[in-house]
Amino acid sequence: MRPQRPRDRRSRLLRYLQLYGADAPPVSVDAGQVTLLPDGPRFFEALFHELATAQCLLCLEYYRIRPDLTGTRFADLLVAAAGRGVTVYLLYDAIGCHQTPDSYFQRLRDAGITCLPFNPLSFRRGIHWFDRRDHRKMALIDGRIAFLGGMNIGDAYAGLTDEPSRFRDVGFSLGGAAVPALLALFCDIWAFEQGKRPPLPECMTASPDTDAGDVTRVTLISGGPHQRRSAIRNAFRVAMASASQELLIANPYFVPGPRILRSLLRAARRGVRIKLLLPARNDVPLVQVVSRSYYEPLLKAGIEIYELERQLLHAKLMLIDRERTIIGSANLDQRSFHRNFEVNAVILSHSFATQISQLFEHDFATSRRISLADHDRRGLGLKLLELLLQPIRWFL
Repeated sequence: MRPQRPRDRRSRLLRYLQLYGADAPPVSVDAGQVTLLPDGPRFFEALFHELATAQCLLCLEYYRIRPDLTGTRFADLLVAAAGRGVTVYLLYDAIGCHQTPDSYFQRLRDAGITCLPFNPLSFRRGIHWFDRRDHRKMALIDGRIAFLGGMNIGDAYAGLTDEPSRFRDVGFSLGGAAVPALLALFCDIWAFEQGKRPPLPECMTASPDTDAGDVTRVTLISGGPHQRRSAIRNAFRVAMASASQELLIANPYFVPGPRILRSLLRAARRGVRIKLLLPARNDVPLVQVVSRSYYEPLLKAGIEIYELERQLLHAKLMLIDRERTIIGSANLDQRSFHRNFEVNAVILSHSFATQISQLFEHDFATSRRISLADHDRRGLGLKLLELLLQPIRWFL
C-alpha cells in the first residue's frame, strides 16, 4: 500500500472531524504565514508591538488577566489604542480573572473599551452551566493578524518571574483567511454571553488581504460545552489514529479519560513511538496526582513519559509524524473536552513542524524521564490518594 501524502492525510482528517464533530465542523483556511512564538518573551514582544500599531479593531479573548507588570502594560496599550480611535472589545472569563480587581476593568471601560465578563457566577442558565468557562486565548488585530496558543496575560507567562514559578508556554501568530474565521468565533461567543454580536467598525467591511506570500493551510477546531460530542477530543483522537511513526505530546493538565487513553495505547500497539512531556509540578496539585494515576498502563505499553522540572509546563502541543501540529488552548482533560470553550489549530507545515520538533527535543533533553520502577516507588499514600480522587476526574 502506498504511503499517504500530506494532502491525503489532511483530507482524511477533515472527513473524520466532520463526521465525529458535527456540532462544530472544522474550518480549513489559508492562514498566510504562520509564525511560531516559542516562549513568553517573544510572544509578548510580538503581541504588544501589534497592539501598539493597531488602527481599526482589537478583539481580545482571555481566560486569565493578571494586574501585574504584563497586565498593566496590556491595559496601557488598549487604553492608548482606544484613545486613537480603535474599537476595542475585551472578553474575559469571570472565574479566570477572579483575582483581578474590578478597578482594572473599570479603567478600561472609562477609556471607551467594551469589556464583557464571560459567565459570571449566577444561575440564569441553570446549575449545569455554573462551571462552564471561556478558556480561549486569542487576540485579533485589524482583521489581518491573530495571536493564539496557551498564553494568558501575566508575568508568569511573559517570563518576568523566577524560573521555578514561570510557565513554559508556546504561542503563534497567523493571518490570511484564518483571521475573519476567528473573528466569527469571537463574535459568536460574544453573542452567546451578551445576546447580540458586537458591532464592527466600517473599516472592517473590506475583504481581508489574503495574499501574504507564504501560505499555510490551517484547520481551526472550536470546542465548547454546547456540543453534544467534543470536537476538541475528537480532533486529538483522529490525530492519534493517523500517526504512523511518531507522536509527541506536551500538555500540562493530563486527565485524558478512557477514550484518549485507548487511542494512545492503540497507537503504541501498532508501533508508533509516543513521547509525553508532562509537568513535574502543577499549579493545580490535585490534577498532578490524578494525572500520574494514568502513568502505569502508558509506561507498560512502551510510551515514554518525561516530566519538565525547571518551569511549570503550560504548553499544549501535539506533533504527528513531524509534519502536522496541533496547538492551541485545549488541555487533555475532561474540562477542555466538555466544559470549556477552546480553540485549537491543526497546522500542516513541514517548516512549522520542524520548529516544534526542535522545541520538543530541547524540552525532552532537559526533563526527567519517568520509568515504571520510578512510578512504582511513589509511595502507598499517593497510590491511595489516586484511588480516592478517581470519582472526581471528570470535574478537574
